[in-house]
Amino acid sequence: MRLFRHFAETPEPARGGAIALGNFDGIHRGHRAVLEAARRAGARRQVPWGVMSFEPHPRAVLRPPHKPFRLTSMRVKARLIEEMGADYLLLQNFDRAFAAIPATDFIDRVLVGALKVAEVVAGQDYVFGHGRMGDAEMLVRMGEARGFAVTLVEPVLGKDGTAYSSTVVREALAAGRLAEVRAQLGRHWEIDGHVRKGDQRGRELGFPTANVGLGDLIHPAAGVYAVRVAIDGEGAAGWRPGVAYCGPRPTFDKTEVQLEAHLFDFSGDLYGRQLRVALVEFIRPDRRFDSIDALVLQMNEDARAARQVLAMSVSELGADP
Repeated sequence: MRLFRHFAETPEPARGGAIALGNFDGIHRGHRAVLEAARRAGARRQVPWGVMSFEPHPRAVLRPPHKPFRLTSMRVKARLIEEMGADYLLLQNFDRAFAAIPATDFIDRVLVGALKVAEVVAGQDYVFGHGRMGDAEMLVRMGEARGFAVTLVEPVLGKDGTAYSSTVVREALAAGRLAEVRAQLGRHWEIDGHVRKGDQRGRELGFPTANVGLGDLIHPAAGVYAVRVAIDGEGAAGWRPGVAYCGPRPTFDKTEVQLEAHLFDFSGDLYGRQLRVALVEFIRPDRRFDSIDALVLQMNEDARAARQVLAMSVSELGADP
């Protein structure tokens, strides 16, 4: 998959194809329906198919949130889209200048002028352009006038009738409802990042941990999780079981939220390595301990609980890894 960052840099092989439009934060099952429709459009027309998304997330530029809200890092988003077979990914640099482009100019300059699209695929509620003045109806109308097709994908509903939604995923993560998160995403939600130096307190307590910052990712419910961890370079077969704490570490009077993952039966050096940490099950909420001995006792209980969860079959857990 080819990756580029500005519509003006569109290479010739990526022009004239089918393209999916959207933020695709989370790549949940509803997003996948849009991406799959773009894949089918490309195959039907025998042209390349790709995805146009935006980095940073438009919300971070136009309405900076008080707390992190992203579901997927740029790295994870690109990997998931590549796994679906996209020929290219345009991660358009989103700034106030790009946000000021009127909706009609977005169609004429970007979709027609630069990408020369044959077909555009988007959700029915997709909006675009300055002031979000462009919508699905405009896409269809101008597509007919400019010579490109438009496929609009209806909202996809789960078995319980709930629409797949990034908002629903955020709410479920904040509450520690991982079964609901898996149902929305079709996989475990994960945190990815480089292992950084910590205060090595976990090692002193008999639980050496790999410390990963969350950056601008949403903070899941503070507490302890059963996890599977993939170390960059080891491939899909490298998923390792573990237990992780995510939160501000109130027992030690800390305030920064970070992930501390302990890999079972592992003794290698992980500093500087890129990790993917998949949250499998929420073990317990965060709490402050009155003593280190009480904390260590609870950590041993948490590790036993995580081992029991991870001993279940993949089918029982409901999703990979």
